[in-house]
Amino acid sequence: MSVAASDQDRSHRAAWGAAAAALLGIAVAGVLAGYARAHPGDGQALFTLGFSGMLPMKVWLTTGAAVLAVVQAVTAASMWQRLPGQHGDAPPWVPGLHRWSGTAAFLLTLPVGFHCVWSLGFATGDARTVLHSVAGCLFYGVFAAKMLSLRLRVAPGWLVPLLGGLLVLLVATLWLGAAVWYFTRSGVPLT
Repeated sequence: MSVAASDQDRSHRAAWGAAAAALLGIAVAGVLAGYARAHPGDGQALFTLGFSGMLPMKVWLTTGAAVLAVVQAVTAASMWQRLPGQHGDAPPWVPGLHRWSGTAAFLLTLPVGFHCVWSLGFATGDARTVLHSVAGCLFYGVFAAKMLSLRLRVAPGWLVPLLGGLLVLLVATLWLGAAVWYFTRSGVPLT
């Protein structure tokens, strides 16, 4: 097999891998949105993890995930040698911090996402809640696509950084559209 044919085969496999990741992401986001839309929920918390209610729990867990998303962005930039003033490779502990902060951020989102889908449903009351519902469903779809992309033997070099950047953007959108909204309302309990 010639080098050109080998490169073309690799390019085709990478394209199929990217397509598979995109399809998985769309499927996950679609299933969550469909379920949340069909099951509007009753607004009752199933658990609060020691917080005074469902909303404070969701706000604080999302805030924790947002802080960890910043860690994710900084460690990813370091691993890709994109930090301003960075010379050379990232320190050897950075990839481990990136993996663990991502795992912790994802775990913090699970009770939040569960309550959004199960207890509240897909909100359509105003533009803020529609954006929040769409961003929440997309977050889990993009997460699934990124996890698949990390396992692909051949993937376009841009795929994982793009999906990681989308995850950070979606967490920021969710945090700004819900937690900041909640924190800036007067008279709401913060714990």
